[in-house]
Amino acid sequence: MNAILITGGAGAIARAIAARAAAAGWRPVTLDLRPPEAPLPNEAFRVCDFADREQAQAVLAEVAAAHAPTRLVNNVGIVRPAPLEETSAEDLAAVLEVNLRSAVLAAQALLPAMREAGFGRIVNIASRAALGKELRTAYAASKAGLLGLTRTWALELASQRITVNAIGPGPIATELFRRANPDNSPRTRAIIEGVPVKRLGTPEDVAHAAAFFLDDRAGFVTGQTVYVCGGLTVGLAGV
Repeated sequence: MNAILITGGAGAIARAIAARAAAAGWRPVTLDLRPPEAPLPNEAFRVCDFADREQAQAVLAEVAAAHAPTRLVNNVGIVRPAPLEETSAEDLAAVLEVNLRSAVLAAQALLPAMREAGFGRIVNIASRAALGKELRTAYAASKAGLLGLTRTWALELASQRITVNAIGPGPIATELFRRANPDNSPRTRAIIEGVPVKRLGTPEDVAHAAAFFLDDRAGFVTGQTVYVCGGLTVGLAGV
């Protein structure tokens, strides 16, 4: 059974992507600090702290050896909201290590299997915040970095039949979003009202886009970013 590696695999978006992957006949291999509440049939889970580089590299090496995944979804991420003047060097480093360095380590670990198979799919879960969002200095920098990695890797790996694409979710109803945007906050209500489709996105909305990029038939699409944002990136600003 072909394997797909999903980092941050216990989160809501990852669970939706894993479910779509399982439905397509791939074995989800998920990494996170905690196991998923409802594991999927044939799912393999490993504890992994991407803030710990040595541990992450060791776990990734074990996964690559045991499962040889040829599909990768770089989904793990943290957010530490703060205005520019309150963004500490420690917060910046922590966010970049988890959100950006993890993608590099995971891709490096899986490249040998992809090259041997002559096939690979990498999907980086970025964010609409990469285009700019208040109180997100560290987070926006990390997600903008993912977009740069996406385009660079797409060029480097295209001749090896490995595609690399990104998804930029807008406001998605996840635990991570709600921690940064409490339900009773006027700012949260303003975000929802500012979305052209007048709702928050769902993890399944993101999984649908990921399923396209991960498909065998998507081999002529690489280096692209799709914003799953309810229309926010069309031209509206300030949300």
